[in-house]
Amino acid sequence: MAKRILIIGAGFAATDAALSAARLRALQKVSSDELEITVIAPDPVLTVRPRLYEPNPEKMKVPLLDLFSAVDVNFVSGTVTGIDTDDQSITFENRGNEAQKLRYDRLVLAAGSSLFRPPVPGVDQHTFSVDSIPEAVSLDLHLNGLTKRPDSPKRNTIVVAGGGFTGIEVATEMATRRRNILGPGGDVRVIIVDRSSNIAPDMGDEARPHITQALRQLGIRAITATAITGVDADGVTLSNGERIDASTVIWAAGMRATPLTACINAERDNFGRLLVDAYLAVPGVANVWATGDAAKAASDDLGNHTLMSCQHAKRMGAYAGNNAAASLLNVDPEPYQQRTYVTCLDLGEPGALFTRGWDRKVEATGADAKAIKQEVNTIWIYPPKADRATALAYAKPSSVVDL
Repeated sequence: MAKRILIIGAGFAATDAALSAARLRALQKVSSDELEITVIAPDPVLTVRPRLYEPNPEKMKVPLLDLFSAVDVNFVSGTVTGIDTDDQSITFENRGNEAQKLRYDRLVLAAGSSLFRPPVPGVDQHTFSVDSIPEAVSLDLHLNGLTKRPDSPKRNTIVVAGGGFTGIEVATEMATRRRNILGPGGDVRVIIVDRSSNIAPDMGDEARPHITQALRQLGIRAITATAITGVDADGVTLSNGERIDASTVIWAAGMRATPLTACINAERDNFGRLLVDAYLAVPGVANVWATGDAAKAASDDLGNHTLMSCQHAKRMGAYAGNNAAASLLNVDPEPYQQRTYVTCLDLGEPGALFTRGWDRKVEATGADAKAIKQEVNTIWIYPPKADRATALAYAKPSSVVDL
């Protein structure tokens, strides 16, 4: 009977895990009849999540069936509802909502993360997001529908909750998109609200002036050291007592790992990510690896750890898939390492910001950084074409997405 590597998820980490496991299987000249690699997710589609703040979010997806077929990876359509590490099985619901079970010999949990909406009154009912294609499409439809409403400050105001990476990209994109929709005469206001004392709190002192300059250029107001305490159909209430009337509120603050991490009896961080070892295996749990946004790993020997980002997810996925396969093929595993860290922040019409290193040293701004951002968003983060040789060569762990 064939051994089975089961990969939960169809995002960046899961896709690269599947390709990497297939690569090692091919290098060891083992057939798919001997070692089965199976991906399970609701749909065989990779959502290009870093681009969902852009126009036409319904196009930000990549079909995976042809790619998986090219490297002999199976796909099961289902929503995983539980993991039993003692029985080495998962439970899932198929398209007919029927409960089923699937066993594994090695498990790679790569089911990603989702937006965390806190228990603030009205947040669930009255906010949009760019966390998934359906939510981003809903926002897009809402924005385009504003032209049917009477001109008013409320109609023309958008509030973005969160002044981090996603919040800034959303806000700078919205400043342009709203004007394109409402016309040049529209008095469009975009307001970022963040609890931190500074906008872009993680970007550092060297990068922040470039961000604040872009916000000023776009006329975006940033309210810091302030929380949103309530959201309703007409706007938001802030912790400082201020009321902002707005027809559009976008939540872009906070992420949490897949709830499936709670099915595994192991240590997790405050984002719900499983703490993994140098090989991305879950300590104390046999035959389970976690990767991407579902895992926290040391990225180097200097005390830096992975972030919930596409940049880390792709490379982590490649190592996790390789190492899960290695454990079945009597091959030495490869320790994960990703010493290079960059950020490429889209700033809308003013361009972008490209930094290198954990101290965010600025390397490019404006149009130069925008060109890098476009290359990253349209080329680097995409999976390879559905050609066996190309896909297997692409999947070498140490060479996956290293800018």
